[in-house]
Amino acid sequence: MAFVLAGGRGSRLQELTDRRVKPAVFFGGKSRIIDFALSNALNSGIRRIGVATQYKAHSLIRHLTRGWSFLRAERNESFDILPASQRVSEEAWYRGTADAVFQNIDIVESYSPRYVVVLAGDHVYKMDYELMLQQHVESGAQVTIGCLEVPRAEATGFGVMHVDEHDTIIDFVEKPADPPAVPGKPDLALASMGIYVFDTAFLFEQLRRDAANPGSCRDFGKDLIPYIVKHGKAVAHRFPASCVRSSQEAEAYWRDVGTVDAYWEANIDLTGVLPPLDLYDRDWPIWTYSELTPPAKFVHDEDGRRGGATASLVSGGCIVSGSTLWRSLLFTGVVTHSYASVRESVVLPYADVGRGARLARCVVDRGVRIPPGLVIGEDPELDAQRFRRTAQGVCLVTQPMIDRLAA
Repeated sequence: MAFVLAGGRGSRLQELTDRRVKPAVFFGGKSRIIDFALSNALNSGIRRIGVATQYKAHSLIRHLTRGWSFLRAERNESFDILPASQRVSEEAWYRGTADAVFQNIDIVESYSPRYVVVLAGDHVYKMDYELMLQQHVESGAQVTIGCLEVPRAEATGFGVMHVDEHDTIIDFVEKPADPPAVPGKPDLALASMGIYVFDTAFLFEQLRRDAANPGSCRDFGKDLIPYIVKHGKAVAHRFPASCVRSSQEAEAYWRDVGTVDAYWEANIDLTGVLPPLDLYDRDWPIWTYSELTPPAKFVHDEDGRRGGATASLVSGGCIVSGSTLWRSLLFTGVVTHSYASVRESVVLPYADVGRGARLARCVVDRGVRIPPGLVIGEDPELDAQRFRRTAQGVCLVTQPMIDRLAA
């Protein structure tokens, strides 16, 4: 069984998570971030899935019920949405990642899975969990942790593992100031991906032990994993060993799109001729809820008023009306009007870019109506006064920000 943790807000995405949880944020033209973990599970042959939700979960739950309700009990499949619902006590919401699983032990137990794969629902990657499960069984580990090599300077925001020559974990530190290096690679550290494989009986035993400890934070990275490393056997599974790549993908791809800059960059990367993440790989599809939409349409053919797109992704239901796109990504139902220009921008569903507006290096939230003639991304000082402008010069634009311009 796969148990997906999808309750965290993702506050570093700023206003993008004001109305939705991070796993429900749109990605890649038609998907949500959580679709990658769920698709990996489905493509790996895992047909029992539970998703724990908490923070502002309506958008996520609506997406899951529309897009993931095809799993059927009569085929020994299941898909459970598990909101924090005070099932343990009237005061207790999910107090941590481990507590989210603990509060649903009875539901997991009812399916009698031999193994549980615990997944973070907020990363973008393609991975065959079956290969990780095989390693778990063959190594005799009590927990196997998915990990990837990152520069030591960037590892301070992760749980970091210190391993021996057999990849047995001898120390696990959550967000260390001085991350331990990979053996033989002094500039790299092994960072946790938030993916864990447990024998189910052992997981339940550890969850109950941790729940009885009043000093615990009820968290896998802070509490359960360090305890198991110290008192049991934990083994690292290196991501390249199970990363799914098409012939077009040169390197193992994994992204935490947890900041506006990282989110913008990962989406814009998809516009490349050979993007680092291949969404066109039919052997490992990214399943999602697909709206019924007409085809994208490009209209007008006059000098200065020609609907066209270069190095861009344009989703169904979009109308590019006498405007130009360059290295941009339009989600479902976006309309760009005559003489408008959209450059290096990510425009979420059903936004409307007014006549003669110019956008550069923007992330435009769902349903935002850009007024005619508005220019964003060309004057850093003015942008910073009106919108959320990041250190890398990306402007996040929401409807309340637009409304304040007219106030």
